[in-house]
Amino acid sequence: MEEPQLTPEAPQAPAMSLGSRLLNVFATPGDVFAEVKAAPETTANWLVPALILIAVSWVSAVVIFMQPSIKQQLSDLTAQAIQRQIDTGHISEQQAEQASVAGEKWAIIAAQIFAALIPVLQGFVAPFFWGLIVWLLGAQFFKGHFPYMKAVEVVGLANMVSVLDVIVRTLLIVGLGNLYASPGPALLVKQFDPQNPVHSSLAALSVMTLWLLAVRASGLARLSGASFTKCAVWVFGIWAAYTGFFIGIGALMQAGVKQITG
Repeated sequence: MEEPQLTPEAPQAPAMSLGSRLLNVFATPGDVFAEVKAAPETTANWLVPALILIAVSWVSAVVIFMQPSIKQQLSDLTAQAIQRQIDTGHISEQQAEQASVAGEKWAIIAAQIFAALIPVLQGFVAPFFWGLIVWLLGAQFFKGHFPYMKAVEVVGLANMVSVLDVIVRTLLIVGLGNLYASPGPALLVKQFDPQNPVHSSLAALSVMTLWLLAVRASGLARLSGASFTKCAVWVFGIWAAYTGFFIGIGALMQAGVKQITG
């Protein structure tokens, strides 16, 4: 009697190391997120990218604020703000001279504080905020089956794109001597005005930001089982909604200030 022959099981692909996940999220994010979904919860998936992002951002800030051109740009912005106060009659020219010295000092300090805090928010708040969005869409709306922390891991790993964004922006800022340089249509603006809603909208359309959103959509698709197109529509739509909201609020506040001072 012949013994039945057993069909050998197909060998399983070895699990990615943390370093592989951090690098592969650039090239094959779908494979990374599929493994994240199947594996046990791993805090390092969101914590390590957060720490890398903060470290790279802080080094970037030191390099940027060492540049004489950036210091001059901050001084020019302070001088323009003081000149607007003179033109509207809010302060005299004598007061402006006193404000100019203090203004230049505090403009640099404020920019440095801002540059130190934003990476912390991106590293530790964004994964949980966007993780909630991914979980609500994937687990509740698309009826996928995954816990909230899986969404946090996916968004945290996607933050590696933000790390690359910091590096690219730093090279552009240092190379062009422009604090507002970014890899996108804003580069076409010769005199970038952060208070101009059109300029702010162009700055938001950074290539790196769009890439980050696409990676988040890929993570949502893998976790929920929904199509990438459907997930991308929701992810990009939510981002566009709140980005447009904040730009609009800023424009309304500026219009209100002009009416009061006008």
